[in-house]
Amino acid sequence: MNICFLTSECVPFAKTGGLADVSGALPVALEQEGHHVKLFMPLYDSIAVLDHGFVHSSDISPLSISMGHNTISVHVWYGHLPGSDVEVYLIDFPHYFHRGTLYTNDSDEADRFILLQHAAFHVMQRYSFSPDIIHANDWQGGLMPAMLKYAYGWDDLFKSTRTLLTIHNLAYQGLTDPGKAFLASLPMEEAQVGGEFEYNGALSPLKTGLLMADRVNAVSPTYAAEIQTSAFGEGLDHLLRSRAACVSGILNGIDTTIWDPATDRHLPHPFHVDDVSGKRKNRDALCAELNLSPSDSAPLIGIVSRLASQKGFNLLMPIMDDILKQTDACFAVLGSGQPDIEAFFRETSARHPGRIGLKIGFNEGLAHRIEAGSDLFLMPSLYEPCGLNQMYSLRYGTVPVVHRTGGLADTVIDADENPALGNGFSFGDAHPNALSDAIRRAIQWHKSRPDWKRIQENGMRTDFSWKSSAKRYIELYESALSGPC
Repeated sequence: MNICFLTSECVPFAKTGGLADVSGALPVALEQEGHHVKLFMPLYDSIAVLDHGFVHSSDISPLSISMGHNTISVHVWYGHLPGSDVEVYLIDFPHYFHRGTLYTNDSDEADRFILLQHAAFHVMQRYSFSPDIIHANDWQGGLMPAMLKYAYGWDDLFKSTRTLLTIHNLAYQGLTDPGKAFLASLPMEEAQVGGEFEYNGALSPLKTGLLMADRVNAVSPTYAAEIQTSAFGEGLDHLLRSRAACVSGILNGIDTTIWDPATDRHLPHPFHVDDVSGKRKNRDALCAELNLSPSDSAPLIGIVSRLASQKGFNLLMPIMDDILKQTDACFAVLGSGQPDIEAFFRETSARHPGRIGLKIGFNEGLAHRIEAGSDLFLMPSLYEPCGLNQMYSLRYGTVPVVHRTGGLADTVIDADENPALGNGFSFGDAHPNALSDAIRRAIQWHKSRPDWKRIQENGMRTDFSWKSSAKRYIELYESALSGPC
C-alpha cells in the first residue's frame, strides 16, 4: 500500500525524543514489508541537506500554498532514509523552520506545522501519489485527518485515503488561537467554544485528530488504556473512551542494528547473549571513564534520561542518600533538564565521592556505554507512553528497575512475581518507598549469580525489533481501509 508518514522529527536528521527514533525506523520496516512510504518533515536549520544526500526538488519547487489570506512559497528537498528506499521530503521555509530549535513557544508555532501538513498534500498532488493511509504523529500532524476532509476532499487522488493518528505523548496538545483553523482551511465554527475542534477555548490539533482520524493508536498497549482514564487522559479521556473501539496500542520497536551489543561501535568490548564476558569489561571501562570506584560485587545502576519530574526523579531524591549509605551500589548518570534535578545529582555526587559518575548533557556514545556497562538501569517515570531505554537495557543484559506504567509495564516482568520469566523489577505505587523497595530487591537478586544470569538472558533473548511492530501497524492500516471501527 501507499503510505504518507508525517512527522516533526526523524533520526538521523533531527531529534529531540522518541518520536524521531520511531520515524526513522518504522517507515523502513514498512518498506521492508513491501509497502511504499513517503515521509514528510520540516527542513530545520540544523539539517545539513547535502551531508545527508538530499537534492533540491526543482521539478516541483517552489510550491505555492494558501494559508488563510496569504500565499506561501516553499521549496522541497528530496532524499531517503539511510539504507532504504523510503522517500523523505523536507519542507523548506526558513521563516518557519530556521529557529535554532525544533519546537518553540512562538505565537506562530501552530502555523509552522499547518504549513507542513499543507505541503505534504501539495507534494502528493504534484507527484500524483494516492496514499492508502496517511499516518500522522502527535499534535503536529493532528489536523491532517480534518484537512483531508475539508481542504483536500475535493481531490479524487484522496478519495480512498484513510487516516491514522499515533499518540506519542498526550500531554502535548498544540493548543492555539481558534482563528488558526482558517489557515488549515477548516470550519471556523468548529474551533470556537462548543465546536468539535475546541478545547479550553482554543483550537486543539490533537483533539481534532483524535476525533477525525479513522484509527488512533498509542505507542504501547498499557498507555492506550491509561489515556482513557482521568489520571492520564489530559482532559481528553472522555473523547478517547467514546472512540474506544478505534483506539489501540502498539509497542514501539528499537533499531536492533544500532542497539546491538555484539556490533555496537561505541563499546570497547562487544558481547552477546551466549558470551557476556565482555559486559564486565565494559563495566570496568565505564567506571574508569566516570571515575567510579565500586567493589567487585557492587551493582552499577545506570540512568540515561531527561532530568524532569515526569521521569520520576522526585521519587528518587528522598531515598538516594539512604540507598548510597545502606548499600554498596554506584550510579552512572547521563542527562540534562530541570535545574533543581541537575543540582540534586551534583550535590549528591559531591557528598558521595566515587559513587556517582555524573555527566550533565547528552553524549550518544556514553549513553551506549552506560547501557552496556551497567548492571541495573533505573526508569522510575511517573508515566511513560512507551520508553525505549528499558528495551535497550534488556537487549544489553542490563536489568531494568521501572515504575509499572505505560510501555514499561508492557516490557518489564518483575522477577519476584515471575521468577521463571522475569527480566527486571517494577513497582506500582508512585511513591519513594515503593521505588526504594524495588531497587533493594534488585540489589539483593544481583548477589545471586545463577539467578541473575537467568534474568539477564530473559531480557537479551526478547525480540524488540521493529519487524513485529511494523506487522501490527500494517494490520491497523488494513483495519482502517476495511471500514469504520
